[in-house]
Amino acid sequence: MTQRSDSGTGGTSETGIPGGPPAEPAEPGTGRIRQPAALIRLFVGVAAIALTLLLADYARATTGGVAADVAQLARLVPRPLAKAVGVLSTAALLLVPAYSAARRLLAADRRRGLQQVADGLLAAVLAYGVSLAFGLWADGLAPVSVLAALTQSLPDGGLGHTEPVYGYLAPVLAFMTASGARERRVPWAVLGVSGLAGLAGGYATPTALLLGLLIGWTTAHGTLYAVGTPDPRPQPDRLLRSLREAGLRPTAARPAGPDRYRVEQQGGRPDLDVQLLDRQAVTAALVQRAWRRLRLRTAPHPRALRSLRTGLEHEALVSYAAVAAGVRTRRIAATAELGRDTALVAYEYLPGRTLDRLADEELTDTLLADAWTQLSLLQRREISHRALVPSSVLVDEAGAVHLVDLADGDIAAGELVLCCDIAQLLTTLALRVGAERAVRSAVAVLGPDAVGAALPLLQPIALARGTRGALKQAAAAQRAALRQAEQSPGPENQGAADPATAPRVPVQRTASDAPDAAAPGATTAPAQPVELLDAIRAEVLRTLPQAPVRPVKLERLRPRTLLAVVGGVVAGWLLLPQLFASEQNPVATIADADPAWLALALLAAAASHVTAAMGFVGFVPERLDFRNAVFAQVAGAFVKLVSPGGVGGVALNTRFLQRAGIPTAQALSSVGVGQLFGLVLHLLQLGAFVYLLGLEPGGSELDALPAVVGGLAGAAVLLGLVSAVPPARRWLAARLRPLTSEVLPRLLELLRNPGRLAVGLTGQLLVSICLVACLYCCTRAVGREPAFASVAVVFLIGNAVGNAAPTPGGAGAVDSALVTLLEHTASMEEGGALASVALYRLLTLVLPVLPGWAAFTWLQRRGAL
Repeated sequence: MTQRSDSGTGGTSETGIPGGPPAEPAEPGTGRIRQPAALIRLFVGVAAIALTLLLADYARATTGGVAADVAQLARLVPRPLAKAVGVLSTAALLLVPAYSAARRLLAADRRRGLQQVADGLLAAVLAYGVSLAFGLWADGLAPVSVLAALTQSLPDGGLGHTEPVYGYLAPVLAFMTASGARERRVPWAVLGVSGLAGLAGGYATPTALLLGLLIGWTTAHGTLYAVGTPDPRPQPDRLLRSLREAGLRPTAARPAGPDRYRVEQQGGRPDLDVQLLDRQAVTAALVQRAWRRLRLRTAPHPRALRSLRTGLEHEALVSYAAVAAGVRTRRIAATAELGRDTALVAYEYLPGRTLDRLADEELTDTLLADAWTQLSLLQRREISHRALVPSSVLVDEAGAVHLVDLADGDIAAGELVLCCDIAQLLTTLALRVGAERAVRSAVAVLGPDAVGAALPLLQPIALARGTRGALKQAAAAQRAALRQAEQSPGPENQGAADPATAPRVPVQRTASDAPDAAAPGATTAPAQPVELLDAIRAEVLRTLPQAPVRPVKLERLRPRTLLAVVGGVVAGWLLLPQLFASEQNPVATIADADPAWLALALLAAAASHVTAAMGFVGFVPERLDFRNAVFAQVAGAFVKLVSPGGVGGVALNTRFLQRAGIPTAQALSSVGVGQLFGLVLHLLQLGAFVYLLGLEPGGSELDALPAVVGGLAGAAVLLGLVSAVPPARRWLAARLRPLTSEVLPRLLELLRNPGRLAVGLTGQLLVSICLVACLYCCTRAVGREPAFASVAVVFLIGNAVGNAAPTPGGAGAVDSALVTLLEHTASMEEGGALASVALYRLLTLVLPVLPGWAAFTWLQRRGAL
């Protein structure tokens, strides 16, 4: 359900940022609207059609077996009976839309009925055209397997084959769906009988029948989204009639905002603020709310999936609970359904202004304390608001605060959700009055412990989308003001540095920690932009220094994790056809692999974890448990499944160092030093093996040089472009500042211990050699004999591609790169290259998953991760 305003004079969106008066709503019932639900169903229908065709192409045995079973059952039906039922069902199928159209044209609202009939006819014509076009495509361009799944020989020995899309199912279903038919049982019964008659008579296959239904349903929703549907919102007279039936005495209604009305009553009764809830409002946020529910632990239940009545009952329940708790809010006067697609909630009109429409001088400490008092009443009864944006804080004419817009609230909310409300209101008030006043007023009412408990929830993802936008605008305005102040002439600004490249001030720093500006010889540091959330944290920590600072993990699923999983699935989908499309089956080749070379490949893959541990601990000056370090590298094989490229290994190693007692800055710098040396050694090894490849008998480095030179040239061009643009140069300088401030001092510290540095360098070299040896042994195991140098070049280039790919373990990118490079650089045929890469990935990516999970769990239990 969309956010809405509660002020009597107008409203704002969820952003809570004043944007002028609201747009005047269109007259209900007179126009057309495009419903997001129609677009969603269109996409679902297209996906279902594509899936049906893919199954017809790839699952040939399954679709063929189902068609054969249905044909065998159809032979049991007497032919005269099947023909008679087919004729009758076809006639009934054509009469159903005619009956439905007649009912609409003879209804009371003939104009609306005519619009629905016209929509249905348009959808039926389009569905019939799509069916004909699909039939032409199936006969001329479709693969043979698809045509075989959709058609069969005509019964009774006729020449030719049946239609790929059966009969009139698609246009009839399109008409019934697009015209909004209320008749459910009879049309579906006729459609079912017609389909069964087609199967029994041998005039349709199950796939053709399913495809006809999908085409009709999809075309109908595509038509509805393209031309729109008649506005289902009721006319004002229908609204007034429903309010009278609910026991109220309305006299007039006038629009007061989108889907809102100000209704006057007779007899001195208070006015009403009526909010319409239609099917469009319920389904508008379907995708967004479902994604938020999937992603966040504190997200509300996806109300877009509820029925209209359920949403109405939930809103009324939360409102009654808030009133019973003593919270000042609007009281519900009546609720009513206005048909199948629309309902209303009538509140007693509450004159006042929302928080975003108040002047700064009106935001007194008394008003702030009153807002926190109302929230404390909700907190005592464990009622969550979930939308404490400026438009939800209403100040009446007497200056009292009312919390409105409780539609997304919950009864018996958990502690995490209640703390989110505190964090949201803290941010909402701080955007108007500043962090200091917002925190001081909250502590005065709720107490320092309650405010401190909300500190881990003070993170952008826990806030409303509009609040996040307001925070970004505030930060941008602050940065612009600082730049303008630095550019203005004056002796105080002569030494100012660029804020984008200056070091960031820690948020825990308090006023007492700042240097004394009056101290002799002290220099004035340039003012730095301070994020509002950081300022709120600092204010809370001044009041309660022992408050927890570490943010609570609210995300169930990160977008990059979903991207990695989808990328892995797509990569697998693209790779599997390659495995089985080659002339030589790689699976059979792997089954016949040489056991001796296979054992050597397995040994090299296992040794790579030990050498990786050497390359890791060698760049850490502190003493580490080498056994735990080896287990951490083994656990990295498990982490690869949920992280792209080398990102998971970097995060795992950093966490391992943190748990070993090394501060975060030093841990990150140690990992960074190792990555930097690894990159340099990787390039040196690549150059060395390219040179050795040219010395091999019959070998040539020219096959590998284009990839190497192209990559280096691309990196050089990109670096030159970034350096030529001042904003990009400043951005790069800001990103490289941690390298100069942390990594280089760490490197100097390592240079004082040459033995440990030698261990690290040796490990970094050996880990690549072990993996090259593993790939080489895999090629020998499948009976191929490429040069070791060519395999090394293939691995070093393919591994670089895998680290840049956003898929788990580089899935898809590494495989395709290795296969292609083995074919061109190592002169291997497609079947041998596929078998070698599949065996290599089996040993290095798939088999280590279970030991990696065991190592990961063991390290967690020991407190090492």
